[in-house]
Amino acid sequence: MNSELQQEQKRVDGVMETITEEISRLEEETTKRKNEVVHIRKHFWDEVKVNTDTFDDYLETIIGLRQEAQALSVNQSTHRHASKRLSTLRRMNEVPYFGRIDFIEAGDSTEEQIYIGISSLSDTSGENFLIYDWRAPISSVYYDYQPGEAQYITPEGPIEGVLEKKWQYLIRDGILQSMFDTSLTIGDEILQQVLGKGTDKQMHNIVATIQQEQNRIIRHDKGRLLIVHGAAGSGKTSAALQRIAYLLYKYREHLNADQIILFSPNSMFSSYVSNVLPELGEENMQQVTFQQYLVHRLSKEFEVENPYDQLEYVLTATNTPSYRARLEGIRFKASTRFFEAIQSYRQSLELSGLLFKDINFRGKPIITSEQIANRFYSHDTALRFHSRLEKLKDWLIMKLKEIQRDEREKPWVQEEIELLSNEDYHKAHRFLAEKRGFEREAIADYEIEPEALARLIVSQKLKPLRKRVRAFHFVNFRGVYTQLFADPLQIKHWLKGETPAEWTTICQTTVETLDEAKLFYEDATPFLLLKELILGFQTNRSIKHIVVDEAQDYSPFQFEFLRRLFPAARMTVLGDFNQAIFAHASEKVNFNTLTDLYGPDETELINIARSYRSTKPIIEFTRRLVLNGERIIPFERPGERPALIQVTDHVELHSCIASKVTELRSQGFNSIAIICKSAEESIKAYESLSSIEETKLLKSSSIEYEQGVVVIPSYLAKGIEFDAVIIYDASEHVYGDESLRRIFYTACTRAMHDLQLYSVGEPSPFLRKSVQDGFIFKINK
Repeated sequence: MNSELQQEQKRVDGVMETITEEISRLEEETTKRKNEVVHIRKHFWDEVKVNTDTFDDYLETIIGLRQEAQALSVNQSTHRHASKRLSTLRRMNEVPYFGRIDFIEAGDSTEEQIYIGISSLSDTSGENFLIYDWRAPISSVYYDYQPGEAQYITPEGPIEGVLEKKWQYLIRDGILQSMFDTSLTIGDEILQQVLGKGTDKQMHNIVATIQQEQNRIIRHDKGRLLIVHGAAGSGKTSAALQRIAYLLYKYREHLNADQIILFSPNSMFSSYVSNVLPELGEENMQQVTFQQYLVHRLSKEFEVENPYDQLEYVLTATNTPSYRARLEGIRFKASTRFFEAIQSYRQSLELSGLLFKDINFRGKPIITSEQIANRFYSHDTALRFHSRLEKLKDWLIMKLKEIQRDEREKPWVQEEIELLSNEDYHKAHRFLAEKRGFEREAIADYEIEPEALARLIVSQKLKPLRKRVRAFHFVNFRGVYTQLFADPLQIKHWLKGETPAEWTTICQTTVETLDEAKLFYEDATPFLLLKELILGFQTNRSIKHIVVDEAQDYSPFQFEFLRRLFPAARMTVLGDFNQAIFAHASEKVNFNTLTDLYGPDETELINIARSYRSTKPIIEFTRRLVLNGERIIPFERPGERPALIQVTDHVELHSCIASKVTELRSQGFNSIAIICKSAEESIKAYESLSSIEETKLLKSSSIEYEQGVVVIPSYLAKGIEFDAVIIYDASEHVYGDESLRRIFYTACTRAMHDLQLYSVGEPSPFLRKSVQDGFIFKINK
């Protein structure tokens, strides 16, 4: 083995030499191209002779401009590609490759050694590959097969052969530290090493440790919708990010990062995953939260509740009078039944019910809502709904022109003229002169006409109204949505089946909230849908792929909306219904219902059951917290059993937690999370644990995930992992209700290496069986 290691080290040395030479060449290339770009920008107009005296001179000028612009574009593009390749090579300089397969193609007698890394590398001749990109077709053999018969898919069809051996390498800074023949080694040695490490501030790529089921997700290329349902810690998000890198590689001629959107659960999570694609030499896709999209579309009209405020209400307002009705409202408004009811309601507006606003000028209505409604329902009724609105808009613009003519003669116009400042008068003079065709040097000769000035004054005053009309602000969207709830009995016209039991109270609270110009989170997407159905959907066809992470947090209603919003996009959705913590998730719905989005022929569901994040003892405990948890398969990584510590009061609780944090820090853990049920509990815990040095409180407004000791609400920790987790208070008082089982499971599954649960008084009923069966050991203080 030593001789083999020496031989492999010799190869590593040669590859590193090639990488170093290529880095040196590209550094010269990027410097040269950068200087050329700077020179062209600086001397752009020196190189072009501008002459427009004759048509030939004008044509020559245009050609000269185009040539300079083209030269600039070529240099910028070359510099960009060289810089991108340079960044990749610098990463390869640290870890040139991580795997190798010895493959004999069918019909050949000699095996080919294929070395696999984050990007391809050829020798100096350019004819032989030293390293293959992990996304190349042949690299799939490394992830999908053990020695024996194997195949990989190319654009020309499948290539069959025999996989002789498969190796894993651990190379750091050009030194081959170890290598494993995976056909002989039991377990995944490198995966064990990677998972045994501490966490980092950001997620990293997993190309060296991609498992077969993850590779199936990454290279999936059929249909419109891929649904990935996986246990906590199964690598769903990691696989999805490598999937984006794979798609950018495979379709590099037709797809770029700007055409992909990742819907993240929160801004902190976006920061956490932002490093993965750059590590692979790809630009980051667009990242947005669904809430950010809603705020972007609705914040000018409403104060929009965010999903975490809604969840905080669900977790902390159980004793309020309208609590039960609000929960029913959340579930109903998230359903496809309500989606269909809004569609039926919008169709009914073709005959009656569309509300309009007065168009006011100088404090008085100049076109009333009644006049607008009469026009809409008495003219152009044979046209499609959106076309009728367009015609109505044109009619209003024409009416404003008539009003503009009438207003010129009114006394207020003369008063406005007399009150003009010198600066405003000169601006008007210059504008009118240029409009009449006066050259700049002759403007002083123009004598301003009183009628022209009056026309200009009135036109400027009416300009904001014209702008609002063109934007359809004359439609009373808030009133139209409120109409759905104004009479609790009215919705029966559009809704199939029965209304919720608390419908009258739901209607009342919804109307009250809308009257205050506020929008519950559960109303935001329905309101936007109704607005889009009235105006015609503002679809985005430039987006080719969307990825929805933590998909169990989205309602069927929201998925229907996304499908319509991005009609040209394929969709990858990832989630775990055991972590479905939002109120609408208690509706009997699972990912199978999403097949209705594009139909079963265009949809594939992949279940991944193996969990890699936590040690085996932690997974053995957490999988007993949820229904069908026996399907979750723990990765064989040893560790300590979770501990349950029961204390008598909060003073003792805070003392114990402070001592435990000190102990965990001494063990070398970089990230320690004290997870509370809600933001309300987090604030109290943070204030009480102020004696712990450098403790941070993470909120829904936090932009970046931070390491160290953090106090965090359970719902914000979702999607993130920590070296050690402390459940702040796992008592029956805090986690006694069955509806909290999933949020409790989510909190516990954040732990990679160590899990401690504290309970003030009697522990949660979720823990009893695990204590009895020995999957968690209990300590009474």
